[in-house]
Amino acid sequence: MKEDIIRFLDDEQKIKIWPSKVEKKIQILEYLATKFEYGKIYSEKEVNTIIEDWHSFNDYFLLRRALVDYKLLCRTRNGAQYWRESAKSNVFPC
Repeated sequence: MKEDIIRFLDDEQKIKIWPSKVEKKIQILEYLATKFEYGKIYSEKEVNTIIEDWHSFNDYFLLRRALVDYKLLCRTRNGAQYWRESAKSNVFPC
């Protein structure tokens, strides 16, 4: 884990603060993306549950949207399925 995001995490390594700087936001989102398996298909409910488990400021909507916006998670148009695309795989392109 990058040392420069530690201040945004609590003792349980959950995200406790949403940074104001874009660079830090991306680092936090990259950390959160590691909680998802490559190539596995998740429902929106499963994504929300994982995000809830890894943050403590009670805004999984913000984090889910940001993961998709920064292409750290992909999703179908209707939002029914989400996945983390491997850099090596184009099976499920974003």
